[in-house]
Amino acid sequence: MNPALAIIALTVACVLLLGLLARSAGPMSLEQWAVGGRGFGGALVFLLMAGEIYTTFTFLGGSGWAYGRGGPAYYIVCYATLAYAMSYWLLPAIWRYARSHALLSQPDFFAHKYDSPALGVLVACVGLVALVPYLVLQLTGLGIIVSAASDGAISATVAVWIGVAVLIAYVTVSGVRASAWTAAVKDVAILLIVVFLGLYLPRHLYGSFAAMFSAINTAKPGFLALPAHGQSPVWFASTIVLTACGFFAWPHTFGSIYTAGNDRIFRRNAIMLPAYQLILALVFFVGFAAILRVPGLTGSKVDLALLRISILSFPSWFVGVIGAAGVLTALVPGSVILVAGATLVANNLYRPWRPEASEREIAIAARLVVPALALIALYFALNGGTTIVQLLLMGYAFVTQLFPAMLLSLSPRNPVTQWGAMAGIAAGVGTVAVMTARGLGVADVAPFLPAALHDLNVGSVALGLNIGVTALVSAGRPSFLKKRSKKLLL
Repeated sequence: MNPALAIIALTVACVLLLGLLARSAGPMSLEQWAVGGRGFGGALVFLLMAGEIYTTFTFLGGSGWAYGRGGPAYYIVCYATLAYAMSYWLLPAIWRYARSHALLSQPDFFAHKYDSPALGVLVACVGLVALVPYLVLQLTGLGIIVSAASDGAISATVAVWIGVAVLIAYVTVSGVRASAWTAAVKDVAILLIVVFLGLYLPRHLYGSFAAMFSAINTAKPGFLALPAHGQSPVWFASTIVLTACGFFAWPHTFGSIYTAGNDRIFRRNAIMLPAYQLILALVFFVGFAAILRVPGLTGSKVDLALLRISILSFPSWFVGVIGAAGVLTALVPGSVILVAGATLVANNLYRPWRPEASEREIAIAARLVVPALALIALYFALNGGTTIVQLLLMGYAFVTQLFPAMLLSLSPRNPVTQWGAMAGIAAGVGTVAVMTARGLGVADVAPFLPAALHDLNVGSVALGLNIGVTALVSAGRPSFLKKRSKKLLL
């Protein structure tokens, strides 16, 4: 066994052990398993939410986009900062409502706010559709990291299978507590590795940061700026707004919000978390450093940029350390996603189907869903060729459709009805699904718009339609639907 593979294997074994040890000493009810008994302090909530945010997307996707796309990659730095500012007001309000109503999942929030179990089911379905590509993203990254760092000693396929087995084991046993415990190790490791790589590689390979950017600009003029078409300033701005709105609309983010012991935690996190964006700038520097030293990576191969430049620059044992940190960026968010997805199925799909089910039966159902959901994601991870960033953008386009109904539900006098919320979400998600499946852009569906607007992010177009349908149905149809519902009941 080469040194890199040995270090990665030891890290995975330690994560598995730590995850299993994280199990609550008392009975593991669904509340304990899914939201940690709502008693996490500021440090655990901070690590848990950072663990969801800084994933293989940060580790591989950010450097891969800097390598393959140049200037457009900067959107990654912008959207989370905007989302954190929004969270200062948004998350405490969500937490207080969830606490007062003992909510366990994101669909619970919508179902209670709009007094509509049907809306809860719809939100659960949307959440599951969005979570699958996000989990696929983590597994895809895991396979890339282990295969490349071990110099092919372990194939990506075998690595993904092992990762899935580890996730199933400790998530089933310990739930969200395992995610929180392992997140502490992951955050320290990724911080140290990324800071070192981002500061060392440009100076080591080019002499200085200025020399690196000068060399790239000479070899690829305009690469570091936004292009006039495609991923243009219009795409850039619309993508930032879309992803910032969807940032806290993920089902697993709601689960993390519910774990907090008080609402002050979120405001402290909103102040501190933007500093994490500095890590992304260092990730970009690694991708930029690889452009001229590891040329020729195209398509989904651009996600290998960080690992390829590391293999050329460091001994095998240190590549193993880098790979081990990368594995943690896949396992920690992957575990949070599995907990959230399993909770959605058990609490918001299985429970309505079997209203007579006991709490113990629902808790068991959630654990049984974990391997099924993990294996579905594994299938797509082994049969897809999409880049990591593209997978994330696809998921964001879906969950952002929940944002208008979520935001307006927090207002003192919510103008949106349950029917308006359902119609708007359905319209937005349907638009994303059709346009993504057929590879359509704004120019294809709205050629009458000015040419500059043809670069709008597809998800933002769907969000606009969502808002329009929500407003129309909420304003013009609620009385008719209420009368129709009464007739059906009679």
